[in-house]
Amino acid sequence: MTVARLDVGGMRRIAVFRALQLGDLLCSVPALRALRKAAPQARITLIGLPWASSFVERFAMYVDDFMMFPGHPGMPETDPQPQAMPRFLAEARARGFDLALQLHGSGGLTNPLTLSLGAGRSAGFYLAGEPCPDPGTFVLWDPGEHEVLRYLRLLWRLGIPPQGEHLEFPLRQSDRAELGCVLRGLQAGSYVCIHPGARLPSRRWPPQRFAEAADCLAKTGLSVIVTGSADEQPLTSAVLEAMQAPAIDLTGRTSLGALAALISRARLLVCNDTGVSHVAAAVGTSSIVVCSGADPGRWAPLDWRRHHVLYADVPCRPCVHAVCPIGHPCALGVGTGKVLEAARRLCGDLMLHHSVTRAGP
Repeated sequence: MTVARLDVGGMRRIAVFRALQLGDLLCSVPALRALRKAAPQARITLIGLPWASSFVERFAMYVDDFMMFPGHPGMPETDPQPQAMPRFLAEARARGFDLALQLHGSGGLTNPLTLSLGAGRSAGFYLAGEPCPDPGTFVLWDPGEHEVLRYLRLLWRLGIPPQGEHLEFPLRQSDRAELGCVLRGLQAGSYVCIHPGARLPSRRWPPQRFAEAADCLAKTGLSVIVTGSADEQPLTSAVLEAMQAPAIDLTGRTSLGALAALISRARLLVCNDTGVSHVAAAVGTSSIVVCSGADPGRWAPLDWRRHHVLYADVPCRPCVHAVCPIGHPCALGVGTGKVLEAARRLCGDLMLHHSVTRAGP
């Protein structure tokens, strides 16, 4: 493979286009870390969704600035604001980026957007059979490639060596202080976090099964904490109502930082394939991730010893639907027993044998 070897270290302004959600951005941290090492003097700007301004603040060691992407038709992550696009592009061009990195998908929609930023050079991905904007700096998109490794591969093409594949989530004292205000008395390692939410219904394991797993884990002596954002209240309520054991409901009561602090002290996280699974990987907490719909080869945490990803092998994966039209076999194919067996392997001292037997396959 030809390596472009750009003089990244001499660049003053670099744009990174990745207008996606929490888990997506956490998976790009290894690439941002490598970029910062290669270009310590550059001003690196993340172009992302509105919420990502807080990501830039937390990861100030890798990213210096933020520009809000106004959305685009065909990109479902946010409602497009076409009236804001001319001003956005004018501002981007005025900044005079030396390099624009397209870290947002295979390039069908995002390559033209990245090129329109007016940077001196652009880099990213392109699909087989589609035009390659620059053979020296664009690489072929591999749909099955792991999300962390694909961006390191792109940077390697540019002559930027990796600085590790691990994720990060820097915790602040204010995160721990906020957590202390909403949760008192539980020792680190004494509880399990149950997080039943995910952005799309097709990516969610049934609340009843989360409740069954939580009840069995509670019988081992672990406290159960149910988490979720305020708009996930219907999901967390369904889990809590189906449970027999008592649980602590922290739905909508923590910021992202306090949630990460909570997960960092948990014995175990049980969740869907969503942003908190990457938070657990970043803070080093063992997790069980039920992967419904998504591609586990692309999104599973790289440390498979600490993080177990469970999924049913169905022919319609990866799913393109927000709501499954055929009865959700990918989610229903993962029984509670599989989750509890994974918990036994991750936390060997938990007495889960009889609970697994009762819970079924």
